[in-house]
Amino acid sequence: MPETSAFESAGREKRSAALSSVVAAVFLTGMKVVVGLLTGSLGILAEAAHSGLDLVAAFLTLVAVRLSSRPADPTHTYGHGKVENLSAMFETALLLLTCAWIVYEAIRRLFFEHVVVEASVWAFAVMAVSIVVDATRSRVLKRAARKHHSQALEADALHFSTDIWSSAVVIAGLVFVGIAKAAGLPWLARADAVAALGVSVIVVYVSLRLGKKTIADLLDGIPATLREEVERAAHVPGVLEIRRARIRRSGPDMFVDVVLVVSRNEAFEHAHDISETAEEAIRRVLDAPSVDITVHVAPSQEDDGDSIAAIRSLAVRHHLAAHDIRLYEVDGRPALDLHLEIKDASDVAEAHARATAFEEAARRAMPGVGRIFSHLEPVKAAVPVEVSPAGEDARLRRIIAKVAPTLGIRCDPHEILVEDIGGDLTVSFHCTLDPETALADAHSLTERFEHALRAGVPRLARVLIHIEPPETS
Repeated sequence: MPETSAFESAGREKRSAALSSVVAAVFLTGMKVVVGLLTGSLGILAEAAHSGLDLVAAFLTLVAVRLSSRPADPTHTYGHGKVENLSAMFETALLLLTCAWIVYEAIRRLFFEHVVVEASVWAFAVMAVSIVVDATRSRVLKRAARKHHSQALEADALHFSTDIWSSAVVIAGLVFVGIAKAAGLPWLARADAVAALGVSVIVVYVSLRLGKKTIADLLDGIPATLREEVERAAHVPGVLEIRRARIRRSGPDMFVDVVLVVSRNEAFEHAHDISETAEEAIRRVLDAPSVDITVHVAPSQEDDGDSIAAIRSLAVRHHLAAHDIRLYEVDGRPALDLHLEIKDASDVAEAHARATAFEEAARRAMPGVGRIFSHLEPVKAAVPVEVSPAGEDARLRRIIAKVAPTLGIRCDPHEILVEDIGGDLTVSFHCTLDPETALADAHSLTERFEHALRAGVPRLARVLIHIEPPETS
């Protein structure tokens, strides 16, 4: 519910910003048309046309923001964010068409037709008001775009921020027209048409910049540096290589798909931990309100099972026990990490000497190996096992008997054992299931069993459930 509420709140804020832009565009367009016709200024009329396109763009942005806020559905599994990119693409096309008309009219007035322009106080006033309004709405749109990572609002904000500069160019043109009349320099009167060309140059620049970004987004283009950042973040301890890293945007949302290669000897739980660590690291480097990350863990291609077995055997010959063995590559050379259990070592010096002797033997057995990092630890003492209190034993057995019939899958719990191991209450039992039961369903069953047991006996530390098919005679 909180996520839905936040999603709806963001949609309302984006629509509010887009709607304020529509209202401002209506006001400016109407004002510029009236003053442009009264003064005969092509610069102001060009700005009126530009503002008219702003109005269309603002309306398209409002529609795009409304549509893009819709959640994903069966036919749009990545959501509707691309609507914002289509809106920006249409804005770009309209802007370029407007520029073509402005350039045509400016050239006609410069070389083929003389039009009298009146540099009145109203002309200056309308452009000054335009600058104030554009600056205000550009700031509002930028703030909303930054907060909600909206590409449509970002395009609108960029669009309207350039209106400030184009209005300033028109004012400069009107100033030159006024000087032309006062100083008797008729050639300066053409400055208005030149100003219109200046407006078109600015609009073309913005249009091409916006169009390039829009096309890149529609084609799922991303900055090369972003992919590098994602790969660096995903290269957490335990990852041998990044086999694939794909990134795409859909409006404000971002989707990431990576394949991590880990040692084929990694335990399933450890591989899962590696994938979660990589996912969190990727999430930290991405700047988006919603990031959907899919991490696939693949085993390494090389078969290092024999090497692992050889290392364990070598450790035994040195009167050591090796576990958590990991083979990987660093700068193209094999490297080795492992835990060594050392028995009967009187102090650190002796333990280190025995580990060093083992490492030297490992280097001889594995030519070309680079780093060998061994974590030294004593042989763990046997943990005392005690019979658990009768009350807890009986309570756990009652819970197991009560829960088993409610799981939807026929289960036959047996060999139930409740123990206190080193102060930790542990329950273990076997559960017979139909051999056709899907592994995912069996895992879900054990999770529900564990949840019920922990809820009934808070002190419970470990739950071990062995699933097995019925014995066949």
